[in-house]
Amino acid sequence: MPNPTKGSVHVNRPLTNISVAYANTGGFVAGEAFPQVPVAKQADSYFKYTKGDWLRAQAEQRAPGTESAGSGWNLTTDTYNATVKAIHKDIADQQRANQDSPLQLDQDATRWCTRQILLTREKDWMDAFFATGVWDIDLDGGTADFVQWENSSGDPINVVTTEHVNIMAKTGYEPNIVVVNPSVHNALKQHADIVDRIKYTQRGMVSNDLLAGLFEVDRYMVASGIEDTSTEGAAESPGFIAGKHLFLGYRAPSPSLYEPSAGYTFTWTGLMGAVQGWQVKRFRMEHLESDRVEAQSAFDQKVVATDCGAFFANAIA
Repeated sequence: MPNPTKGSVHVNRPLTNISVAYANTGGFVAGEAFPQVPVAKQADSYFKYTKGDWLRAQAEQRAPGTESAGSGWNLTTDTYNATVKAIHKDIADQQRANQDSPLQLDQDATRWCTRQILLTREKDWMDAFFATGVWDIDLDGGTADFVQWENSSGDPINVVTTEHVNIMAKTGYEPNIVVVNPSVHNALKQHADIVDRIKYTQRGMVSNDLLAGLFEVDRYMVASGIEDTSTEGAAESPGFIAGKHLFLGYRAPSPSLYEPSAGYTFTWTGLMGAVQGWQVKRFRMEHLESDRVEAQSAFDQKVVATDCGAFFANAIA
C-alpha cells in the first residue's frame, strides 16, 4: 500500500499564517459581518428554537396548594454544508532559479491564492445575504418603497430606523449592524439631513462611527471589495462586489444556542490542518518540476433568522 506523501500529512504552517494575515485586508466583510461558527464536521444539523414559545407570557397566578402553570418550547432543526473552495499556483524550478529571493515566490503565491478564496467567499456572502428575496423586510428604492437617497427628498435615517424598530417589534432584538456598498456610503455622507445632524460634532466630518450612531447600530461596515468580471485577455472590467444596497440586521456577539442571529458563517475547522477555517500547503509536483502552493477553505454562509434582517435594495440609482 503506498505510503502517505509529505504533502498529505504535513501542512506548511508559515504559509498558513501568512494567509490568515492577508485575510484581514481587502475591504471584505464576509469574515466579520456575522459570527463564525467552527464546526468539526463538514455537514451537520443545528437546533432552532420556536420564537413564539419564548415571546408569549405564559406564567399564571398560582392558587395555594396548586401546581404552577406548565409549558415549554419547541425545537426544529436546520442544516449547514461547508463546501470546500480551493485553488493553487505552481512555482516552476526555472522561476525559482531566476528569482533573487525564492521565499518571495511562496509569499506571492500564498497571497494570490488567499485573495482568490476571499473573493469567492465575499461573492458567496453577497449572494446569500446582500440580495432581495432573503429577509422578511425587503424594500426597493427603485420602486415606491422609498425615495432613493441621492435625492434631497430621500430620508435614509427615517427609512432605516423605522425598520430598525420593526425588527425589534418582531424579535425582541435590536439590530446592531449595517452593511453598505461604497457608492451608497458616499451618498449618505453627502446627504443634507445627515450632514446637518453631525455639523456640530468634532471636525464636522461624517465618519463610520457617526453613521453607526445615526442608524442606531454598533457597527457600520462598507463592503468595498472589488472584482474584475472580464475574461482573461479581454478589456478589464473591475467593480464593487456589493450592489448599491444597504443591509440592516442583528448579529449575535458570538454563536449561541439561546440567541438568534441573522446569519452565521459555518467554517469547517475539522478539515485536516485547517487554521481558522483556512489551509495553505506547499508540496512537490515533480512531473511539472514545480512546487505547488494550494489554498483552501470550507465554509457555509447561512441565513439563520430572516426576521432579524432588513434589506434596502437600490438605495441609490
